[in-house]
Amino acid sequence: MAQEKVSKVSILTNGIIKENPVLRLILGTCSALAVTTAVSSALGMGVAFTFVLVCSNIMIAMLRNVIPAKVHLPCYIVIIAGFVTIVQMVMHAYFESLYTALGVFLPLIVVNCIILGRAEMFACKNTVIDSALDGVGMGIGYTLTVVCMATLREILGSGTWLGFQVLPESLPKIGIMTQAPGAFLCFGLLMAGCVWLEGKLDARIERKIGCQPLKELQEGEDKE
Repeated sequence: MAQEKVSKVSILTNGIIKENPVLRLILGTCSALAVTTAVSSALGMGVAFTFVLVCSNIMIAMLRNVIPAKVHLPCYIVIIAGFVTIVQMVMHAYFESLYTALGVFLPLIVVNCIILGRAEMFACKNTVIDSALDGVGMGIGYTLTVVCMATLREILGSGTWLGFQVLPESLPKIGIMTQAPGAFLCFGLLMAGCVWLEGKLDARIERKIGCQPLKELQEGEDKE
């Protein structure tokens, strides 16, 4: 029971740092770079992305024994497209400004590498509960990444956060942060920070359990 509990927690938390889809797996970077000029857009994209990821993971896990192997990818795309359509309709009806701000990147969730990757690598091989936890963890990791990136870009580039003025208007702004180079700069900084934090966490665990480095243990398990 304890091992099962640890496993569930591990599935849920892997996507936040260790297997962060954007910063560690380098997936879904197009939308992460494009929608992070404002925190509101990044937060909206993160919520929409998480909803589609969790729902599609659950549906694919439920149908994993029914979907023929030869047509599994088209079936996954149809399932994902159905949930993306629901998100688009709701957002268009109730959040018109956010719908306009996200533009083409909202429907492009259908072919997002993160969602298709989790469907192919996890949801089609695991239970509904595990797939749901994986979707939640990956969605949180993606949302945290785009919100942090948007926070840096909006504060430094515009002096605002969620539309509220946080820096004095007289203070010079870094205009490049609202452009593509600023997005890549923030992406690189967050990636370096994620790698550093992962190393710190691994070192802390190694000191607690007093054994060989975790990387060596993982390599040994892979060989077995």
